Amino acid sequence: MSAYLDTRVSLYAGRLWPDDALTALIEAPDGTVAERLIGHGLPQLATGYDRASGTQDPRSLEQRIIAQILDETRVLVRPQSGAARAFLTFWTARFEMSNVKTLLRSKMTNERPAAILARLIPMGTFGRLDNQGLVHAEDIGELLRRLEAGPYAGIVRRARRAFEQSHDPFSLDAALDRGYYEGLVQCAQPLEEAVGAPFRSLMADLIDRINLVWLLRYRFNYGLPPAEVYYLLVASHYTLSGARLRDLAAQDSLEAVLAALPAAWQARLAGATDVPDVFARMEHVAADQALRVLRSRAPGIARAFAYLILRERDLRAVRAVLRGRHLGLPDDDIRLALRRAPAELN
Repeated sequence: MSAYLDTRVSLYAGRLWPDDALTALIEAPDGTVAERLIGHGLPQLATGYDRASGTQDPRSLEQRIIAQILDETRVLVRPQSGAARAFLTFWTARFEMSNVKTLLRSKMTNERPAAILARLIPMGTFGRLDNQGLVHAEDIGELLRRLEAGPYAGIVRRARRAFEQSHDPFSLDAALDRGYYEGLVQCAQPLEEAVGAPFRSLMADLIDRINLVWLLRYRFNYGLPPAEVYYLLVASHYTLSGARLRDLAAQDSLEAVLAALPAAWQARLAGATDVPDVFARMEHVAADQALRVLRSRAPGIARAFAYLILRERDLRAVRAVLRGRHLGLPDDDIRLALRRAPAELN
């Protein structure tokens, strides 16, 4: 099965978007956009540009992108077993957590069940929630009780407690996010031990980036106190572990936080002035590492995870280009919106 997985990952790697391909997509005449999308394995996104097919896809662009990610993940999960299969399956649960948030927000505003269902992400075979039943819960209390009886009980229980203390939808969302990523860290631990550095490096880049970006956003955009910020971060054993995160959360400015980071991180983030810039630079570093793992002889699960990280990064960039084209934005504005530095092997 490992030979099948390695072959499939190598074939999928040919679908990744080098930066010159994204530039070409920005500048392409409308009549050639569908061909470019299909050529990179994105036929679901070609709807609206492929005049020959005459078909229309009722799903939003976001839903089609997620469907593409789920389709490719399904293929990569197929030959896996044990911890590797459990990890990639839980990796897709991010999208079901988004559905949980939609359900909860909609219940707060008394939205009609049919309207809620239309906005949920179709999860296909990865779906574990009874959406039909959940949308008909009488109120948010009943909805939370039903969710606590389901597959994400631990995550939802913690989020409910946070919401009951503050009655703030932000606290609910933040607790769900933290719970999900702490679950992902737990799923990753057996693979970090079995696979070693290639897999662990991907997880470290992911969780450290999430924690630093959340810390900066919660502390300086939302003005939360240090103790609350620290409570909302993902428990981590990577570079930004508990003690360091607590120290960073106590700093009084973005510049002070960056100055308190390890030396290698300070070099990467020198001159960063806002949270989006920090995110873009850290994602660039993570993309470099994912490319190294993808092009290496690392075990199949590490290469598959590296591909999925890079593929999702690409699809976010493609989404930005397509939205920019739809809005008629100038090419230079679309390039600026990408905020994407090329991922390269050093």
